[in-house]
Amino acid sequence: MSDTRIAFIGAGNMAASLIGGLRAQGMDAASIRASDPGAEQRTKIAAEHGIEVVADNAEVIQGADVIVLAVKPQAMKTVCQALAPSLSGKQLIVSIAAGITCASMQNWLGTQPIVRCMPNTPALLRQGASGLYANAQVSAAQRQQAEQLLSAVGVALWLDEEQLIDAVTAVSGSGPAYFFLLIEAMTAAGEKLGLPRATAVQLTLQTALGAARMAVSSDVDAAELRRRVTSPAGTTEAAIKAFQAGGFEALVEQALNAAAHRSAELAEQLGQ
Repeated sequence: MSDTRIAFIGAGNMAASLIGGLRAQGMDAASIRASDPGAEQRTKIAAEHGIEVVADNAEVIQGADVIVLAVKPQAMKTVCQALAPSLSGKQLIVSIAAGITCASMQNWLGTQPIVRCMPNTPALLRQGASGLYANAQVSAAQRQQAEQLLSAVGVALWLDEEQLIDAVTAVSGSGPAYFFLLIEAMTAAGEKLGLPRATAVQLTLQTALGAARMAVSSDVDAAELRRRVTSPAGTTEAAIKAFQAGGFEALVEQALNAAAHRSAELAEQLGQ
């Protein structure tokens, strides 16, 4: 990426996390530019990352090799159609907007190399998980550029089929909220068992963090880790049996199916 010039359309939280990740990896500030309609946001991002931030989208993409579309899905059509006359057909377009297909972007931008990706909010801490899909116009070198961009904020995994973006959305895109919900529920249950709220919060958060780190660093899968801490007729087994009696696994599957279905619906609605 050392010789790559990157332009960000939109300088919100996700764009800022990507810019921060690139800068942390040693990318020169002069190689990164961004645009944003908000004067306050432009000043903030310029100060934090030492890059040029302007108001005009057509201006910011001048000379760029990679253009990152980091705008709200509802604004993508308008933004793309305005950019189209300024594109050469050679710049790599990286979209982090949920629900906008490559076909829709091709309709609005013309024939362009496009990588569509679905990052998640832990990218703000450089602990993100992203699924990436490239259309047929993307070269091997451009695939590498896109992977390096998303890897700057976490794990980046390629998909062979674009429709799998809906599954990525269900698993990792929306996934942080599922864990937050479990944290909420465990904290509330701890309080009902008599713990002070602050204690219940701290115990729950540290347990979630420790369990995630164990799963990431372990050489066995989560099922085996669970078995190892579930003693026969013990307290953990009692809790696990209660979860399963309530249909825990089926409920998780139902929830992820609902998220994937909604992702596909949004793609159809927003791509018109």
